[in-house]
Amino acid sequence: MKKSEILILLIIFFSITVFGQVEQSAHQIGLPLISQVNQGNSYMTFPTDIGNIEPLWFEGNIIPNFHIRQSKDSRLMAVLTPQIILRMYRDFSYPVRTPSYIPQVTFYYLSKSTKLLNGTAFYGRLAHHSNGQDGDFFLENGEINVISGDFSTNFFEIGILRTGINKRLNAYQFFKSSIEIHPESWSQSELDGIYSRCRWHNSFSIFKLPIGDSQDAKGKANISIKGEATWMFENYNNLNTFSAKRLNLSITFYYHPKFLEDMGFFVQYYHGSDYYNMYFNHRLDVIRFGFMTEKLRF
Repeated sequence: MKKSEILILLIIFFSITVFGQVEQSAHQIGLPLISQVNQGNSYMTFPTDIGNIEPLWFEGNIIPNFHIRQSKDSRLMAVLTPQIILRMYRDFSYPVRTPSYIPQVTFYYLSKSTKLLNGTAFYGRLAHHSNGQDGDFFLENGEINVISGDFSTNFFEIGILRTGINKRLNAYQFFKSSIEIHPESWSQSELDGIYSRCRWHNSFSIFKLPIGDSQDAKGKANISIKGEATWMFENYNNLNTFSAKRLNLSITFYYHPKFLEDMGFFVQYYHGSDYYNMYFNHRLDVIRFGFMTEKLRF
């Protein structure tokens, strides 16, 4: 395992222990904020990727969220998300090939009150992932048809979310652990033996507020960091049980400068399997830069 992978794992496990040191704060964390952190952010990368990804003009993640709940005091909330990820390649005619369509519905439930200082929430998700193509999955030479091959899978995910506020660091903290399952009958048969149908996700997020904003209910984090680690189970690609190729790692640093309103800059390191539909069999090791939306208000 590379030193960079070990470093990211250490950061993630250190973040878990930090929750045992969380101090009380005047402001609580509700379901809308918890769901925003867990659902992720829209972003667009610059054409400056460093690594082994195909040359891109940009990668865009469009992830709007629609909240459904009975009232602001409800401990149960649903979130509808018509997520789309697309890449524009630096090829002739600048093609946007096989976007990933990931519509999903996620249910969140707070374990105690409608707002938490240090608490637990649970969530369950139903999702579909496809690329809108109808070509053959494999080419005549046996390779995966990444240009026009049909990709489709459905999955569910169940997880737990821990929230906390560290007054000493003036920061809000979130930790997630979840299991993602792709039942065999929910996915196309061509994925058998080459696609992981069971994945264990762990992530942490820390949102650092400017000095003085912790007393402001509308305070906005100008710095955040998120680390993620995923272990892919099941027997696929003849990988050994403890093969390093089963591990996906990423760490994202976000900075919101004062001269921008709802958008900031991010840098991300990603190591692992490609998440872009038919490219799932590619292994990426890439550093990327770009714009990201971050509309969280604490």
